[in-house]
Amino acid sequence: MSTHPAPGPPQFGLYVPQFRTDVDTVRSLAVAADTHGFDSFWLMDHLLTPGAPPTDVLESWTLLTALATATRRVRLGHLVGCNPLRPPALLAKMAATVDHISGGRLDLGLGWGSVDEELVAFGLGDRSRGRRSRELGETLEILAKMWTGQPFDHIGETFTLRGAYGLPTPVQGRIPVHIGGAGRALTMPLVAAHADWWNCPGSARHRLSRLAPLRGGARISAQYAVGLVASGADRAQVESAVARRMPEPSWGRPFVGTAGELVELFHAERAEGVELFVVRLHDPRSTEAVAHFAHEVAAKVRSRTAGDARATH
Repeated sequence: MSTHPAPGPPQFGLYVPQFRTDVDTVRSLAVAADTHGFDSFWLMDHLLTPGAPPTDVLESWTLLTALATATRRVRLGHLVGCNPLRPPALLAKMAATVDHISGGRLDLGLGWGSVDEELVAFGLGDRSRGRRSRELGETLEILAKMWTGQPFDHIGETFTLRGAYGLPTPVQGRIPVHIGGAGRALTMPLVAAHADWWNCPGSARHRLSRLAPLRGGARISAQYAVGLVASGADRAQVESAVARRMPEPSWGRPFVGTAGELVELFHAERAEGVELFVVRLHDPRSTEAVAHFAHEVAAKVRSRTAGDARATH
């Protein structure tokens, strides 16, 4: 993966981290995303809520399976999966199974696990970040081999497999891999070597142009904290909600505005090479907000991009 692909049509994903919520709420949001034209729907993959006091957190793969049976079109995944939580052969089997349940709609997001206190708290070790990065590299090699369905051996620094194989193979053949993160030394080399997509977290969007050349052939997705100011809404209240739920150090510069203003902001992001805009809305449980954003922002960004493309030919 050495050449940078030309950006394709803009895509929009909805990110719903499943803490302080219930299954029915997340399911309703996924169905709304599916119904109203979002391209993808994303969960988090944590055993706790990073930086927050103890609260309910639904396990991500079990929940994703439920969403796969409740939706029909939208692609599904995690932004991003925590590699240390599962052995790679088990992860490959889980991914292939969900790909079958969803009819080939799984995207596999992975990171090397950057929340140190979470791994220690749940007995997953205190290995260095460099070691965890190397383990993710091994996992990605094993996943690719498992998904062929052919027996293989793998003798690595951490994992040893002898005569392993993955059957059934995924519906898609090879499940698209999204690697999240922005570290030059530990993450971007893995992106260039293994990823179909590089997911840039909001906190690193201001460095996107400097990091993008390191991604190899991976396409670019990025995360956005979004406050949609609907007709009659108080802009200051929307700004306050975004700042409270998605603080700028973690999420980067928020996108707050009317539908028309958001269309302009996302259209401008295309110049940075972003193809997939993953949004977290300021009203996290509103299916009405999902529909409003899908029809008044996402659809109009797609239409404008298509119009620009026709004008250049």
